[in-house]
Amino acid sequence: MIISAAQFTARPCDIDANVARMAGFVAEAGERGASLVVFAELAVTGYELDAIVADPGRLTMAPDDARLAPVRDACRTAGVAAVVNCAGTAPAGPTISSFVYGPDGALLTRYDKVHVTETEAAAGFTTGTEDGRFTLGGVGFGLAICFDAHFPDVAARAAADGCRALLASSLYGRPTGEAERGEIFPSLAKDHALHVLLANHVGPSGPYDACGLSAVWGPDGSVLAEGTQEGAGLTFSSI
Repeated sequence: MIISAAQFTARPCDIDANVARMAGFVAEAGERGASLVVFAELAVTGYELDAIVADPGRLTMAPDDARLAPVRDACRTAGVAAVVNCAGTAPAGPTISSFVYGPDGALLTRYDKVHVTETEAAAGFTTGTEDGRFTLGGVGFGLAICFDAHFPDVAARAAADGCRALLASSLYGRPTGEAERGEIFPSLAKDHALHVLLANHVGPSGPYDACGLSAVWGPDGSVLAEGTQEGAGLTFSSI
């Protein structure tokens, strides 16, 4: 199976523009033989915490939100699954969520970020309570969202549940994020015998300047594929 990580510079709070960009990546992933494409943390809006909390009626969404239809349609047309990260709706407040759409455009699972940062909690984001899991083509996948990957038990549980890969929708900024990602993700892969995919932003997102370098690591911790530090694009790897 070929999986892919998409990186691009999201337009702040411009859902229509960002979703259109994401739909294009889904189509490209299908043309290049991938079965799955993963997007960065809050790719639908950009990492705009204050704006999301100030206007949740406009900037949060459920999995069936009509504004995500272009991605669902692209999945159906290309026969590609997509991990779409956005601000989700929940009774206790907004969440940082991955909606996973299958190759038929239907929802496979929803995962709400369990380990929110202090900044995210202070802004008003609530936490999820369950691990994210789905199966595609007989392969088990685990989900993580940025800070989740800093907790090794997230990967350990994914491995224990029979997952082959852990998919992390993230935002790592310059300059510290480059070193962080280079330490955390190879260790997760090697320590838990998992393929680990990182989908990162590139360029400005909220208060950060994201470092790109979306990548896939193999179960021995080696880099199987890595994107650039500048510019948008897809990074592909077989698992």
